[in-house]
Amino acid sequence: MSKPKGVIAPEEAKKLNDAFTKRCKLISQDITKRSDNRSSWYSLKDLKKYLRYAKKQAKKNGHKMNGVRIYCGAYPTVDGEAGYSTSFIVPTAKITDEIDGGGVNVDLLDGDVLNKGQQGHPPNANYPQQ
Repeated sequence: MSKPKGVIAPEEAKKLNDAFTKRCKLISQDITKRSDNRSSWYSLKDLKKYLRYAKKQAKKNGHKMNGVRIYCGAYPTVDGEAGYSTSFIVPTAKITDEIDGGGVNVDLLDGDVLNKGQQGHPPNANYPQQ
């Protein structure tokens, strides 16, 4: 199976998350000359393809994928212009706690992450977009 469109490496996802963390600290300040992006959109076709791909990749890496976690992120600043906000989707698996037998859902860091959804129209449109 080929890698779905929009898949990014975990390292790039970390950069998106870090850029968003910095943005949160600056939320009350003017960080861009344009209105920021408020949403990300993914087609059902792309989501289904990614989920099949991530599940197979997790199994190949010895995990049983049980869901996804969606993180907020932001593209890095370029030439003083803040990048748009984005979101990315990370596959998860349940890891059993050796002490009490319980479990916790953890991010699978050895698999690819989905990004590159379409921004809102216009980018700063609030929910719901109609």
